[in-house]
Amino acid sequence: MKILVFFGKPGAGKGTQAALLKEHYNLVHISTGDLFRYNIKNKTPLGILAQSYIDGGDLVPDQVTIDMLEAEVQKNPNAAGFIFDGFPRTQAQAEALDIFLAKQNLNISATVALEASDDVLVERLLKRGETSGRSDDQDEVKIRNRFEEYKQKTAPLKSYYQQQNKFHSVDGIGTLEEISERLTQLIDSI
Repeated sequence: MKILVFFGKPGAGKGTQAALLKEHYNLVHISTGDLFRYNIKNKTPLGILAQSYIDGGDLVPDQVTIDMLEAEVQKNPNAAGFIFDGFPRTQAQAEALDIFLAKQNLNISATVALEASDDVLVERLLKRGETSGRSDDQDEVKIRNRFEEYKQKTAPLKSYYQQQNKFHSVDGIGTLEEISERLTQLIDSI
């Protein structure tokens, strides 16, 4: 079973590439953003709990997110594997994910960082913001603040996964096909 974790700053192409690769490898793409929206919209017990934290202006505790991921993994017992997109974002979350997967007799096959310069990513996000309706994709200051948050919280996971020999960096610049080819070569080598 292949279990992949995709990293990268906003606009790096994680979701786009995950959507392409999930078909190629018969993997389930688990986006934490999508999970939160689904659970909140459908008023599941976890969604109601998450919304209570959000409404209070608090961050949703890692365990609530892990519980959502666990439920999603368990809904797909016949999957050939999973692509986690947007989680983990901190070392505490990475450790929690490792513990959860170990309980399922699973482990991460590889973590993949899609790399691109900030200027390229700003351009991508502003272009995406023209059609996405996302306000955080329409303001360069907000975009760069998101990059800073990534740098502070998520980038340190590189060393966490390097220590496990699971970290890989892939050039995220080029056509969708070129980037997909790079990712496919990497995944096939794992």
